[in-house]
Amino acid sequence: MGKHDLIADTLTQDILRGQYRPGERLPSERDLAARFDANRGAVREAMKKLEHLGIASVQPGGARVVPLNEASLDIIEPLLDIGDVPSRELMDDISQVMNGLVQVAVETTVAQATEERLRELRAMVAPLYADDLDHEQLTTAWHTLLHAMMTGSNNLVCQLIARRLFFSFAPKMQPIIEHVTVDTEATREYARRLDAALADRDLAAVREVFAAYAMLNRESVTRAYASFEAAQQQGREMAQGTAG
Repeated sequence: MGKHDLIADTLTQDILRGQYRPGERLPSERDLAARFDANRGAVREAMKKLEHLGIASVQPGGARVVPLNEASLDIIEPLLDIGDVPSRELMDDISQVMNGLVQVAVETTVAQATEERLRELRAMVAPLYADDLDHEQLTTAWHTLLHAMMTGSNNLVCQLIARRLFFSFAPKMQPIIEHVTVDTEATREYARRLDAALADRDLAAVREVFAAYAMLNRESVTRAYASFEAAQQQGREMAQGTAG
């Protein structure tokens, strides 16, 4: 990591953790150069990176912190890097946005779909209510269907934002995903309802199914976080017992 990256990443984490509040002045070039044993050119490059993230405004006389709600979408990755896993609150925010994007894509895809395309979508739904699918197969089948719905919408902005969010948070969620349990019976029931809604091209019913599935997924993630945190606590207690 170059000095400018080290400076930028450190200041970004300091800002996100609340060490510097919106409107406050960041350390001067001289102070940062001394702190990181870097030249001022590296400090200026770091400040450009913070400006790109939208969390600092560099003006004559110094740089000040910008409120997070005015930052760029690029700040998502640093936010996800705080802690061992993303916070529940951040993941819930991302999930709500993702669900909204999915709703837009699904409704657009179904409304514009030809009869042949609807049959293709229903063929993707069919495996979801098969009795012999396990947890992993159900998850894969849902992701396949969601991908088809997203690409079928032809909404480039929706696709780009969803893709950016997914590939930002998915790797960070691996420790949590290991604790996820899926209500397979409820999933199959939603799949049957979705198949009927697609057959009738009933947008309201399609919307209701995806909203219900989003809530089911949200509850699964909440339980997974609780399980993960309990496992972490148990691990700490065992380590303390061993040390004692």
